[in-house]
Amino acid sequence: MFQILNETPVSVIIFIFTIATSVFAFYDQSLFGKLMLHPYSVSKGKNIFQLISSGFIHKDWQHLIFNMLSYYFFAFDLERTIGHWQFGVLYIVALILSDLPTVFKHKNNYGYYSLGASGAVCAVLFSFILYSPFTTLLILPIPFPIWAVVYGFLFIIYTSYAGRKANDGINHEAHFYGALSGVFITIVLSPQVITNFILVINAKFF
Repeated sequence: MFQILNETPVSVIIFIFTIATSVFAFYDQSLFGKLMLHPYSVSKGKNIFQLISSGFIHKDWQHLIFNMLSYYFFAFDLERTIGHWQFGVLYIVALILSDLPTVFKHKNNYGYYSLGASGAVCAVLFSFILYSPFTTLLILPIPFPIWAVVYGFLFIIYTSYAGRKANDGINHEAHFYGALSGVFITIVLSPQVITNFILVINAKFF
């Protein structure tokens, strides 16, 4: 445990803090309401902190476990790759950027709320893909392992479609913009990642 904390302190702190805050909010509805993203209020310059705080609480146990499992599989390796402060910047900035389109879209919808770490977790995943595109992933319900870069491609297609068509209560747009944010922020922090990504792709197929 101490070795992991020493190697990846930022991702460990975010992991523990997200779980603790989410569980605490499950049993404190007043806190739950204060931390959720309320686009109507944020668009009017109120409760701006919700752009970040909403990423540290979840709707229920299933929502929390799914996001934290996804985070667990990629975040620690990514921090080892890009560095401590870089990972922190990636995660927090992605939380904000993934929520801004939701704020704009629902700025006049007083009854709309959003929460969860999905946008930032998607950013982590897509940053990881830039560094390790051919890592194999087992993603349910796909019955066989696929490359991370293939999953990323399928993910973008699905979230783009679901964001326009689905009515399942999931903020697919946060997933989509979180993924794009992860790519953008990673390139800003480490421009050479594009060259390395292309070289890896070329080495695999040519």
